[in-house]
Amino acid sequence: MIVRRTDRVVVQGITGKQGTFWTERMLAYGTQVIGGVNPKRAGETHVGVPVFARVRDAAQELGGADVAVMFIPPPQALAAAEDAIAAGVTLLVVLTEHIPAQDVMRMHAAAAGKCRIVGPNTAGLVTPGEAFVGIMPAFNTRVFKPGGIGVISRSGSLGTLICLNLVDAGLGQSAFIGIGGDPMLGTTTGDALRALDADERTTGIVIVGEIGGAMEEAAAEEARKITKPVVAFIAGRASPPGKKMGHAGAIVTGTAGSYAGKRRALEAAGVKVADTPAMVAELIAASR
Repeated sequence: MIVRRTDRVVVQGITGKQGTFWTERMLAYGTQVIGGVNPKRAGETHVGVPVFARVRDAAQELGGADVAVMFIPPPQALAAAEDAIAAGVTLLVVLTEHIPAQDVMRMHAAAAGKCRIVGPNTAGLVTPGEAFVGIMPAFNTRVFKPGGIGVISRSGSLGTLICLNLVDAGLGQSAFIGIGGDPMLGTTTGDALRALDADERTTGIVIVGEIGGAMEEAAAEEARKITKPVVAFIAGRASPPGKKMGHAGAIVTGTAGSYAGKRRALEAAGVKVADTPAMVAELIAASR
């Protein structure tokens, strides 16, 4: 799930406004975008790359694809995901939010054992100085620069703030993994922790979580097995219980998914938890 310059990327929905804007920036950054998909414009060239009717057609004609990224409306997301999975991509970055729950479940079932899904409702992946896939401002050198800190975030905006603070503190990132805000994610915080622990460029890890769900508690169990320092920030400290806040999965019922429960689990696993985003860089710098 750590994107590399050598990864061959296909953009689904490339000709739309957002698909065009972000494909141009991915290409300028060094991401190897080999083609795009829009069934109505197959055979054309858009922003310098060929357009196909399906990911399967792009992969067959261009010699294979590693990654697909979706700029696709919710009603068409399942069909787009099934196309990308059938094409043999090993990583599918699902930017789309508000996908019907039954479609998300079918998407994950189709990918099982074949393809890793990042998302839905992710901001994407960044490997500073190398490549990015999605809608994170990798090209902004105030936010991203090559370094040793791996960042895992459910939120794109909060993840951007944390990355900005890391750069301001003289630290850079080895990778940014936006796992997404959907209640049913293809990649969890624990999955991302394992990937960064195995990454030789990563010397420290930051978890940017939020209330709701149990991913941070599960990640705390993974953190016990990791020798690299881990620092976390959990958003939603002042949120009232029983209220849905922010992402679709950010709801607290009783003590399950609460700020206190998440912090307690992480600290018991040896993870330092920052009270504010501004404290994250200081804590990770002191831990290395």
